[in-house]
Amino acid sequence: MRLQLTIEILKKGDWYLARTSELDFISQGRTPDEAKKNILEVIKIQFAEMKEMGMLEDYLLECGFETRNDDIISKTEMVGFEKSMVSV
Repeated sequence: MRLQLTIEILKKGDWYLARTSELDFISQGRTPDEAKKNILEVIKIQFAEMKEMGMLEDYLLECGFETRNDDIISKTEMVGFEKSMVSV
């Protein structure tokens, strides 16, 4: 299966966090590359477990994806990202 995702890399202290907002998964690593490698591993493990339990299709639908042939297609697309300062 092929899946296009947005992977965000954040720095928190000495660690880097990788997260996919589309799937609500997160991992960490000591470098940005390690964090990215770890999030990809998390996705593979989670998908394999959900597939084995017969829950993968339902999870993907809940996250806003649909499956076409061997591709997992998002029904939404990130079109912008900005940092903002707000008064609270």
